[in-house]
Amino acid sequence: MPGFVAELKDAVSGRAALLVFATLLLQLGFVLSYVGALHHPAPHRLSIGVAAPAQVQPKLLGALAQVPNEAVKPVAVASAADAESRIKDQKIYAALVFDPSSSQDVLLVANARGPAAAVAAESIVTSLEQTQSRTVQVRDVVPLATGDAKGLSSFYLVIGWCVGGYLVASILGISAGSRPANLNRAVIRTGVLALYSIGAGLGGALIVGPILGALPGSIAGLWWVGSLVVFAVGTVTMAMECLFDVVGIGLAVLVFVVLGNPSAGGVYPTPLMPPFWRAFGAWLPNGAGTDATRSIAYFGAGNLLQPLLVLSAWTAVGLAVTMAAVILRPRGGRPMAATPPSVAA
Repeated sequence: MPGFVAELKDAVSGRAALLVFATLLLQLGFVLSYVGALHHPAPHRLSIGVAAPAQVQPKLLGALAQVPNEAVKPVAVASAADAESRIKDQKIYAALVFDPSSSQDVLLVANARGPAAAVAAESIVTSLEQTQSRTVQVRDVVPLATGDAKGLSSFYLVIGWCVGGYLVASILGISAGSRPANLNRAVIRTGVLALYSIGAGLGGALIVGPILGALPGSIAGLWWVGSLVVFAVGTVTMAMECLFDVVGIGLAVLVFVVLGNPSAGGVYPTPLMPPFWRAFGAWLPNGAGTDATRSIAYFGAGNLLQPLLVLSAWTAVGLAVTMAAVILRPRGGRPMAATPPSVAA
């Protein structure tokens, strides 16, 4: 037994024990984040427009504003056409169009922006209409594609891109040193990551487009966004490895998997998520990528500026940190193999 104890102490170093404990925390964080974000969706300031005559509109806006827990953000719109335009521009999630000539009104929704948001808007408006002894008919102005029945294709596409980004950066770090040996090696590694990102972006766009028919929209646009998502995640993972060695891989998983996936707005749009995840989801590559992909697929590539700026900012930070780490602390990676002296003929 003493021999076994000595062997155990020699086999399990303090560093290994800390890494195992950190992995346990990461695993529990995964469970906490996913269940916490998705177990109890409830609308918060869900934007619903109201198109109605001047004498009716204030009353409907006031009734929506009084829905408990700030569930609704009521917005006055000029007409049914204005309401539909705002939905397609992603300014509001739904709109109630009052019909003064009938007891039945129309609720405009966009399932392409998230079926859960459309269901929440229908539930809220139906309850409101019942108190007014009126009924409501739902009309989907931006329906989902036939191959995207649950509206999750954009989300899972971006998850795949993110996974590729941090995996390839991790593999490059494990195979050639967490931090490139010098600036030239850092540039080479970045170039490899860029080429991989281009291929991954194109592959994902082709799979969800012509191969599976899951998403409509521009293949070139999806390719561009996908390449940027992969490159952003990859460069940040590379930067984390430069700063924290192998622990950086765990930090990348924390950011992009534990926090990024459940907050991305894939399963439930942002207004249906709890405050913690709602606060930062759109500012991570997962959320920005999902927003951009949906916009290209369903909304004519509108409102792309914010998600593209978010992805570009992550990329810039990742590259800057990597290059700074290599310049300030060179020769941190695997050294170049010595060239054997030439043999005279």
